[in-house]
Amino acid sequence: MAASDVAVGIIFLSQTVVGVLGNSSLLLHYLVLYFTGCRVRHTDLILQHLIVANLLTLLCRGVPQTMASFIFKFSLGNIKCKLLFYVLRVGRGVSIVTMCLLSVFQVITISPKDSRWAGLKVKAPRYIGSSIHLSWILYMLINIIVLIYMTGKWSNTTITDLKGFGYCSAIRPDITIDSLFAALVTFPDVLCVGLMLWASSSMVLILHRHKQRMQHVHKASSPRSSPESKATKTILLLVSTFVSLYTLSCIFQVCVVLLSNPSRFLVNTAAIVAGCFPALSPFLLMSRYSSASRLCFACIKILNPKFMNM
Repeated sequence: MAASDVAVGIIFLSQTVVGVLGNSSLLLHYLVLYFTGCRVRHTDLILQHLIVANLLTLLCRGVPQTMASFIFKFSLGNIKCKLLFYVLRVGRGVSIVTMCLLSVFQVITISPKDSRWAGLKVKAPRYIGSSIHLSWILYMLINIIVLIYMTGKWSNTTITDLKGFGYCSAIRPDITIDSLFAALVTFPDVLCVGLMLWASSSMVLILHRHKQRMQHVHKASSPRSSPESKATKTILLLVSTFVSLYTLSCIFQVCVVLLSNPSRFLVNTAAIVAGCFPALSPFLLMSRYSSASRLCFACIKILNPKFMNM
């Protein structure tokens, strides 16, 4: 086994373990709040679905990538490859939609009472649950084509008809079908990213105007120091991180798709970049929930007692 394979395997393993622990801690935090009857914000429902989508993405990408790095000629069968990539694509799509809903809902929440969004403040919470469920259904339908074209690495299909992805392969479809599928998948993603950028800009503008008003009335307090303001800043950090990593991931994914036989290094790099946000996002959110961060570090300490002594 080459040293590079071991290094890549360690990166995938670390990313998966840390990401799963972080997301699981937040999910457990929400479960405790639910069973204790505590009131949660409307944005918390969106974050719960984001956490589930993150876990699906990390497990479906990180676990097989780690095994492929440590096990020579590791591959999965046709059924496992189809299901693995299908769940991965659905989780990735739902992650994008939930981030979009989170940013749009937050800009509606913090908008002034005299703004054009004031009327949506009462109506918006009613549609959160249905919007999220619709996004799951939408991406489950869109990605059905993945079940058709994904196959095992050692399939009986001729080598010229396959594009390798390490432990699985994809049958090269007709260029027309490929273009239509790419457009079908890309359009919702581009729309969501555009809405995120608009919502983030609007949130920054609202906070800036509020700061100016506070300075005008000679108040020394920080702008929007309320819990609502802290949540807005956390969401801004989350969205900016997502958009940056998503853009970088798209660049690598386009290279993988366009090349007939992408190198293993390129495939691994694309997978590592794609797994960065699901692994990092729970720790960005933990700034709001100290109990969740304590729970996460307690889990890490149990798994590796030496960690806390480093």
